[in-house]
Amino acid sequence: MNREQLRNIAIVAHVDHGKTTLVDHMLRQAGTFRANEHVAERVMDSNDLEREKGITILAKNTAVTYEGVKINILDTPGHADFGGEVERALRMVDGVILLVDAAEGPLPQTRFVMSKALALGLPAMVVINKIDRQDARPQEVLDEVYSLLIDLGGDEKLLELPVIYAVGREGKASLSLDVPGETLKPLFDAILEHVPAPKVNAEAPFQMLVNNLDYDDFVGRLIVGRIYAGKVRLNEQIAVMREGGKVEQGRVVKLYGFHGLKRVEIEQAEAGEVIMLAGIEDISIGDTLASLEKPAALERLHVDEPTMMMVFRVNDGPFAGKEGKYVTSRNLRDRLYREAYRNPAIKVRDTDKPEAFEVIGRGELQLAVIIETMRREGYELTASNPVPLTKVEDEQVFEPMEMLYCDVPDTSVGAVTERLGTRKGRMMDMQPMGSGRTRVKFRIPARGLIGFRNEFLTVTRGEGIMSSESDGWEPWQGAIPKRQSGSIVSDRDGETVAYSLFSLQERGTLFFGPGVPVYGGMVVGENAHPHDLEVNVTREKKLTNIRASGRDENVMLTPPREMGLEKALEWIAEDELVEVTPKSIRIRKRELDPHARSRAERDRKRGTA
Repeated sequence: MNREQLRNIAIVAHVDHGKTTLVDHMLRQAGTFRANEHVAERVMDSNDLEREKGITILAKNTAVTYEGVKINILDTPGHADFGGEVERALRMVDGVILLVDAAEGPLPQTRFVMSKALALGLPAMVVINKIDRQDARPQEVLDEVYSLLIDLGGDEKLLELPVIYAVGREGKASLSLDVPGETLKPLFDAILEHVPAPKVNAEAPFQMLVNNLDYDDFVGRLIVGRIYAGKVRLNEQIAVMREGGKVEQGRVVKLYGFHGLKRVEIEQAEAGEVIMLAGIEDISIGDTLASLEKPAALERLHVDEPTMMMVFRVNDGPFAGKEGKYVTSRNLRDRLYREAYRNPAIKVRDTDKPEAFEVIGRGELQLAVIIETMRREGYELTASNPVPLTKVEDEQVFEPMEMLYCDVPDTSVGAVTERLGTRKGRMMDMQPMGSGRTRVKFRIPARGLIGFRNEFLTVTRGEGIMSSESDGWEPWQGAIPKRQSGSIVSDRDGETVAYSLFSLQERGTLFFGPGVPVYGGMVVGENAHPHDLEVNVTREKKLTNIRASGRDENVMLTPPREMGLEKALEWIAEDELVEVTPKSIRIRKRELDPHARSRAERDRKRGTA
């Protein structure tokens, strides 16, 4: 393929600004689908978890052909927890489309991904999306984008970048706010005009960086990357250059290009193309594939260092093995190391206990997504609460910090500031956004954000938007108080009974209704007081043959609080675990035996005395 007939672009944006919906319409309008073909919405969000959460988790590539030019499009995640995916995607493209919501403007992840793009020297285009919103303010948002680019150290050329105004969900774009768009033609034209063709040397020896890995049951390990130089042919012998300078030999068994959502078998591919190949099983992200005659390694991929750690353990509770398919430590270890192998933003470490493994990642959401994915694959496990990674320099302990941005109603600013103050958050800036909303910026330890999202939604009555980005390290900020409430813990095995739950609901908030199997040491609710409360939730009403003179009291139960995976991980205390199976999510004490729990609590108090 002529390199002038090729463009490689990445679409970068904050969560929920409409990247994937825009790509849907680009595929449709470029004629990728047949006229009678049924296509789901957000077709690029191909896994179930992405569809349910409404966010992109994995960077994916597709390709469209417009006026004879093939455009490879990479849809990237907008959440900083998946920053490893973004960095890999940006290494494969020659330009970026920065998508910004016309009402919300640039948010932290916009800053995060644009800083990565500018560091790589990639040209950018701005698409201001959702201009049909009632609270849209496209002109102010464009000024905010320019301010962001200047803050990130962009040069004057960036201020002349093309700006497109779009309504992504309707597939319309325009170069001016005064002229309503009809199709995405202005966007396609701008891509051809402003995104350069790949600058590569087609005559040089073959070089390709391994950016992503996939797996196919028929052909085995699939390697995704961009060819930086030369060309590669089917069945060709190539060199595999690993970390540390080790060089091995491999053969290209299958070679694929992309068209729409399908991978298409090809005979050869040239420099600038984004391809997928099979035939080399033992390979890592960041390795280089090169010519056998003149092997030369490319610079390895580097992703932001992780900041959060959780301990994944085998499920050793009384219900272990009843609902899951993979329950042993060997199953759990193999699956976690497989995740670390294909995702360089995750690290897995063995512990001194054979049934427990440390999993280190960028944030709570990333780790929760791994647990949810494993659960759907049939795994059972228990997970501890997330804790921050620390480092020691000059005998001083440092912890990771986050820059937190909160868009809240004016009436909630005081409540949010007060809650963040107790979590060691410092207000850095406050800007009115108009229409009764304010944007407040805080610097806060990463551990201060654990469990804050639910509290934030409560104090802002569900109207607040919060997002954060990594912001370096600072000396340890001191103790941050955990939740002020204790747990309501079942003291025996059995099934919950409405009669006993009715008498307990005034003591706190229950997590379960009647008829749910429980075991001793399982948490069934949140106590209104700071201490834990051991209760019998299986107690039934004593029946006699003597009729009561008065009418029996009706058992009216308050609906239980549903504890999903992310809520449970945020809520648990240090002495608790979340038990995850394909069918259930339970909270339990680390020590199920009440005597062992009281001994551990006594030892802890002695240690802190």
